[in-house]
Amino acid sequence: MARPLPPDFQPQYHQLHRVGRPGEWRSIVGALLLLVLVFGVVPLVVGGVAFAVLLLTGSSMEEAGGVLDVTAEATPAGLALLNAIIAAAIPLTFLVTWWLHRLKPRWVSSVAPRLRWGYLFVCVGLSVVALLASLGVGLLLPVQGGDAPVGEVNDFTTQTRDFIIVILLLTPLQAAGEEYLFRGYLTQAFGSLVWGRRASQALAVLVPALVFALFHGLSQDWPVFFDRFAFGVVAGILVIRTGGLEAPIAMHVLNNFLAFGLALAFGDLTAALNAEGGGSWWTILSTLTQSLVYLGLASWVARAMGLVDVGPPVGGASLPPPAGDPVLAVPPPRV
Repeated sequence: MARPLPPDFQPQYHQLHRVGRPGEWRSIVGALLLLVLVFGVVPLVVGGVAFAVLLLTGSSMEEAGGVLDVTAEATPAGLALLNAIIAAAIPLTFLVTWWLHRLKPRWVSSVAPRLRWGYLFVCVGLSVVALLASLGVGLLLPVQGGDAPVGEVNDFTTQTRDFIIVILLLTPLQAAGEEYLFRGYLTQAFGSLVWGRRASQALAVLVPALVFALFHGLSQDWPVFFDRFAFGVVAGILVIRTGGLEAPIAMHVLNNFLAFGLALAFGDLTAALNAEGGGSWWTILSTLTQSLVYLGLASWVARAMGLVDVGPPVGGASLPPPAGDPVLAVPPPRV
């Protein structure tokens, strides 16, 4: 039997599933369902449709397969398709949140409940400051044999132009899709499984961070895996501290812009998309600097802006939910 909620219970972001339909099993089922949909069903369906369209427009089967397989050779069309598939996590997260928990989808964005655009744009600037701090630390670190970051500048071609267009238009949606899945639904799912405050926060941060790192490939070098896990931990802490996804989304978008931009200018985008090798433990110091500086800045600014990090009391929402499954009512704006 589900534990009844006290009437003055004010859920933090990671506890929001508790005010939806009762039953911890819903969070587990929802997490598994979303992972299967985003990384299994959607790529199969969308890839199949895109493959059929390419065949109908005159491409051979080999040409169509080459366009879609970004792990073999990245193409603008393949990158666009990959970004669109991951961006589909946003509406899927909304759908599962409503269907399984009867919570309005906007509660996945923040406890406001909405995406707080002002704070999001401020966080873009903060992520640039944190990046500059990490670059400063990086200049002090030893560069190992194969780790030289730049070489000759690549030629600018029409394909480069197409890559830039795809990256500017779709990479923010791809990064947001990952955040809505891992720091959004999974954080709320695992954070709602236990009642202990510390245990709930630990599950909400560590499990999604681990899943996030693992889903980037099982053959990653340990430094690369640890870097992604550490990013997930910092992003998860920010979600709980600030009550929403804005800060992680901003940092994720900037990181992807930087990685893709450097690959286009000096390296190879196919290698950047695979990104399972080439890690160095020295680079961890630089990326940790970025994450920790950003954690401090984003937390401070959230407090300065007066952002709330909890939802309304269960018994204090504007209107009681209708009979049947409880639905978290929408309070007046609180930020």
